Order: sequence, then C-alpha cells, then structure tokens
Amino acid sequence: MITFEGIEQARQRIQRSVSLTPCSFSERLSKLTQTRCWLKLENLQMTGSFKERGACNKLMTLSEKERARGIVCASAGNHAQGVAYHAARLGIDATIVMPEATPLVKIQSTKEFLEDHGRIVLAGANFDEACEAAYRIRDDEGRVFVHAFDDDLVIAGQGTIGFELLEQNPYLEAVVVAVGGGGLIGGISLAIKETNPKIKVYGVETEVLPSMKRALLLGHPVTLPPARTIAEGIAVRAVSDRTLELVRRYVDDMVTVDEEEIARAILILLEREKTVAEGAGAAPLAAVLGNHIPALVGKKVALVVCGGNIDVNVISRIIERGLVRSGRIARLSVTVPDVAGSLARVTATLAQVRANIVEIHHDRTFSDAALSETSIEFVLETKGIEHTHEIRTALENEGYTVASGGGTRASIRPGG
Repeated sequence: MITFEGIEQARQRIQRSVSLTPCSFSERLSKLTQTRCWLKLENLQMTGSFKERGACNKLMTLSEKERARGIVCASAGNHAQGVAYHAARLGIDATIVMPEATPLVKIQSTKEFLEDHGRIVLAGANFDEACEAAYRIRDDEGRVFVHAFDDDLVIAGQGTIGFELLEQNPYLEAVVVAVGGGGLIGGISLAIKETNPKIKVYGVETEVLPSMKRALLLGHPVTLPPARTIAEGIAVRAVSDRTLELVRRYVDDMVTVDEEEIARAILILLEREKTVAEGAGAAPLAAVLGNHIPALVGKKVALVVCGGNIDVNVISRIIERGLVRSGRIARLSVTVPDVAGSLARVTATLAQVRANIVEIHHDRTFSDAALSETSIEFVLETKGIEHTHEIRTALENEGYTVASGGGTRASIRPGG
C-alpha cells in the first residue's frame, strides 16, 4: 500500500530526473473564477505531462534482472512518453502499446523519446483494449508491466506534485486535479492531506466517462462503456481498487465537466495565459469556470495543468469554434440581385464597417432566393457580437436580406 514515506522516497529518487515545475499565480484567471488562482504547470515537463514522475520512480526501482527482461506498458499517450523517455535514459528495452486512435502528436513524441530502445504497438480502440494487448505481450515475452495508475510506485511518483505544491504555496486552501485512473489525484491527495488535512482536494472527470465518480457511488470499480472525449488523457473506463480507496479516503469531492466546458478552458488557457493544455490538463479550470465547485469562491486554489500534449488539429478546431461562440467569426448569408456589380457593392458595405472577409461562397442553386437573385455567404472576422450586429444592420440598411448561419431571413428585399 502506498504511504506518505513512499512519496518522500520517490521525491528523493526522481528529483534529479524530472522538473520541479512552476506554480504560477494568474491574475486573469483569478478574476474569471473569483478565486486566488495558481497553475501547477506539469505541461512543462520534458515529456509534456506529469506522467513521467511515476514512470521514472517505477523504473528506477527495478532490479538488474527486471531491467534485463524489458518492460511493457499501455497508454493513451502521456504515460507512454514518460515510460519511453526514462526507459531510454536508463537503457531499458521498452514496448509501448497505444490505442489505435491515439493522437498523432503523442505517437510521434513517444517514438522520439524511445529512440532505439524499443518499439510502439498500436492495438485496441481505447486504453482498456490496449492494456489487454500489453498484458498478452507481458505474458508472452516475460516483460515487466508498468501500469499507468494501478501501482504504488507510480502513484508515489505522481504524489511528489503534492509536496511541491505545499512548498511553493503553503497557504493553499484547495487543489483541483483531473481524474482518469486516479493515480495522480491519489498520490497528490495523500501527500497533501497527510501534511495539512485542512486543504481541500477536488477531482474532475469528463462527463462521458465518470469512472471514479461511479465507483464511489457503487462502492467498487465498474467498467463503463467506451466513449470518445476531447480529454483522451483521462478517458479511463475503470479505476482500480487501489486508487478508489485513496480517493475515498483523501478526496473531498468529485465533479464532472462536459466537452464544451473543456474546449472553452483550453482556449482560455491558450489565449489568456499563453499556456498549451490538453483536455485533461484543462479539466480543472473547466470545473472552476463552470462553477461546479462553488466552495472555491474567494479561496486560494491550485489547478494542476497535468499535460499539454494536444494535437494541433484539435487546437485549430477549438480556436475556430471559440471564435464563433464569442462572435469574432460570423457567417452571414446575403441575398442580392443576380446582376453585375452586386458583389462589389456588398463588399464595399462590409469594408465601411471594417468586417474582414475570410470566405465567400455564391449559391444560385440551393438557396431559397428568387430566380433573379443569388445568395452570397460570407465568413467574416469581427471584433465580437456587437460588431456582428453592426455589420448586419449596415447590410439591412442598404436593403439587403441577411441571415445568420442557420438563422431566419429578414423581410427586407434589396432595392433596385
């Protein structure tokens, strides 16, 4: 069973091999969340995630015979990178099993960290199926299995974050941590509560896979149906008895957040804090922004940004959708006479109100415009929702029929 002393030993063991990451105060997030908000930036680890703490601690305790046998692990990406990096550093042959849907950035990074000290195997649709494949490799090849969370040494490594938080800000009143399998929050909560039980610890899961919350409700781990989530780093269908017991004993509450809340938190961290966070890393901020933990208002709170390994294509989609929600990208459909010069007149109106045109699309066939008219769809960069209303008003004042994306057309028809 993991102990406070085990975490202390882990810290001594790995302190020269992993980074002591910053715990930075954020004035902007403090205002947004109505807290005194600090960010524990584990996304700044060498592998972009806290996972290397536990991996390093586990690998450094292996005997020479165990190292000679080689290791195998299963991971959606971050644990894989942590194991690959420290296995290569210690000269241990490693087989990394990753789900087939793992983001490309995590696969490529794992290959780079692994160097020539092993191989990557893509197997299964999710973490659980990848784990089954890894167990088979363990049995067939006699390798040492390095579990992502169901291992005392791995949990002890993650728990070193708790000690750092207490040293970096001894006046903390609460810590918010993303929860997948429960190893991270289990180690952090043990380290914190055994030092200062007055500090609250809250866990955050994705709404589509609340495996820890369900286990707490039923009193034992359960396996949830597979589900896709932007926070693939915490997309774990079943926690373990080991982590469930730690959460039951040390964690004050568990909450869930939905996909839109996570996406919004990723965008806010990127735009306001210049911090790249993956879905799991942004989940604590999503919970606080969504007021899922009302008791935090006015408190000194640390949010653990547990990882930053996010696919740039996902970031692109999040940015674009965020710009749409904030009104900084607008789509307007304008009905004009189907005659020469109509487009020039419309764009001149848009220029007068300083709307930047990103895309233009003519639709003569599928719109509900009259035969003598055409529908022109504009995608515009704007200054926000008020500016979008100003643009629409300017067009309507010129006599154009205007519709928002999916909106209802105005009754005004263009003049002759």
